[in-house]
Amino acid sequence: MTTVAERTRRLDESWGEVPGLASWFKTVDHKQIGRRYIWTAAVFFTAAGLEALALRTQLARPDQTLIGPGAYNQLFTMHGTTMIFLFATPMLFGFGNYFVPLMLGARDMAFPRLNAFGYWVFLFAGLLMNASFLFGQAPNGGWFNYVPLTGPQYTPQVNIGFYTVGLLFLGISTTAGAINFIVTTFKLRAPGMSLNRIPLFVWAILATAFAVVFALPALNADNAMLLLDRKFGFHFFDPARGGDPVLWQHLFWLFGHPDVYIIVLPALGIVSAIVPVFSRRPMVGYFWLVLANVATAVISFGVWVHHMFAVGLPQLSMSFFSAASLVITIPGGIQIFAWVATMLRGRLVLATPMLFVLGFVISFVAGGLTGVMFAVVPFDQQVTDSYFVVAHFHYVLFGGAVFPILAAVYYWMPKITGRLLDERLGKLSFWLIFGGFNLLFFPMHVSGLLGMPRRVYTYLPGLGWDGWNLASSLGAYVVAFGFLATFVNFLWSLRRGRPAGDDPWGGDSLEWATSSPPPPYNFAAIPVVHSAYPLWEDRFRERLDAARSSPERQLAGDHEVLRTSELDAEPERAIEMPDETAVPLVVAVGFLVAFGGLLAGWYLVAALGVPVVLAGLGAWAWPRRQELAR
Repeated sequence: MTTVAERTRRLDESWGEVPGLASWFKTVDHKQIGRRYIWTAAVFFTAAGLEALALRTQLARPDQTLIGPGAYNQLFTMHGTTMIFLFATPMLFGFGNYFVPLMLGARDMAFPRLNAFGYWVFLFAGLLMNASFLFGQAPNGGWFNYVPLTGPQYTPQVNIGFYTVGLLFLGISTTAGAINFIVTTFKLRAPGMSLNRIPLFVWAILATAFAVVFALPALNADNAMLLLDRKFGFHFFDPARGGDPVLWQHLFWLFGHPDVYIIVLPALGIVSAIVPVFSRRPMVGYFWLVLANVATAVISFGVWVHHMFAVGLPQLSMSFFSAASLVITIPGGIQIFAWVATMLRGRLVLATPMLFVLGFVISFVAGGLTGVMFAVVPFDQQVTDSYFVVAHFHYVLFGGAVFPILAAVYYWMPKITGRLLDERLGKLSFWLIFGGFNLLFFPMHVSGLLGMPRRVYTYLPGLGWDGWNLASSLGAYVVAFGFLATFVNFLWSLRRGRPAGDDPWGGDSLEWATSSPPPPYNFAAIPVVHSAYPLWEDRFRERLDAARSSPERQLAGDHEVLRTSELDAEPERAIEMPDETAVPLVVAVGFLVAFGGLLAGWYLVAALGVPVVLAGLGAWAWPRRQELAR
């Protein structure tokens, strides 16, 4: 029998990575990959934010000439595309990568190499799309890229190629990540963590992952057909040759409306993780919140025509989608009432994470109310493609995703870095962002109702839009200063922040049962849970400390995870996990060469990427030494 110190040393050797540059390229540790998702998405968010500031500066006054129409089209397209595809989902999946295994009491994700591969593909796809600025040929058809405007007849340049190829490439990463979350959640839970004890954040990630698997094929098919139209003379969207441009909209929004909830659901999970901790009581209506997550993911697939009420579809068809657009508000309402009830029945602590949660609740409710208005077909047809839509969209996605992300930064960053962020700077950041957000987006409701169309790069004076646009532009700069305060706070905390300790907030889930930051193996002994709030169980920490010296609670191998049953998390067997490797990077590089060559029309170069991918997959599937020895 080994001592605790000896066991810990062996775990450090087995799970730890060799220092150096090579390890940076070869890591498969879920925490390293989660951090990379977060930092990379933050860089893309900064780029999209600068694009937004440029747009708002142009629109601050009428008849501005700071940005021409062509550059404006590229900036607003890349702003939307980056925020939707390169920031929101990757950032939330980054927190999922880091915390889902910790919350489940696991040592890693189910497929570590697939996890690393997903990150490299995300990085390369984002760089490929943003490289379009170097050629002055960034995507310019809006983030939803409607045909026939984006077809070969009206946009023959390579702009739209960066969009179609980039999103096809990025879809590989998102799908791989979703599959990994599904398998990890069902098979690597700590003993005793039955389905009715899974943390609500993990439930939200799981519902999102299933939505991704079913929604992305529609977007991939859309982009593949447009690529064939543009590159090889197909006519999927050309009505003169039997195609149909409305097909693009059906397929895009069949992905696009579930994508709103693919973005929002993990954010709602963050809120459900934070509210009980700062209310000092268990969540009211745990079962109903789980049901609401699942129902939202399912119903979202029946609402896509909500975005097409002005297209000219049959009235009977639109009535069904109008009803579905009203029904989908019910699960969201259940969650709002559960959070408010938990806060009212608890002892609320207004720390910075909780302030951002309250800002989210106010903004999300406001966005939900205007969303219900869009379900009314005559109203929707009046405000379609106006700034009223822009206002609604940002209240739902900025209010519904960015506020929870900022709450997660202040809540979980102490676990990631081991240092607390400053509360004074945090609260200053909240009030700047919350105030600036409402100053930025609320006036857009009014300018939209006054007739201002979206996607215009300038406007004439005297239309009644001048003051509202100036207010929105000032709000954009206030929001920017709020984010700057959070950035300064983060840098300050790394050098001078107070040590966080293992559990600075009095948390309820398993990520707070290990050190800050966690060791490479997460848990020296696999925890056993008996409720949905394991850290609030009597004597949980004492039992976990005792388990570190108990052979029954340790896995026989030093580099193993415990596989458990899908429903009740009964232990099944230990699984040997792969060591760090550069194979995922090699496969991602092969895909980059293939997609980059396809984009440039260098088909021989594209073909060269295929053997690189196949060689990498061969090395990936080759049995490890441990397997050959059995």
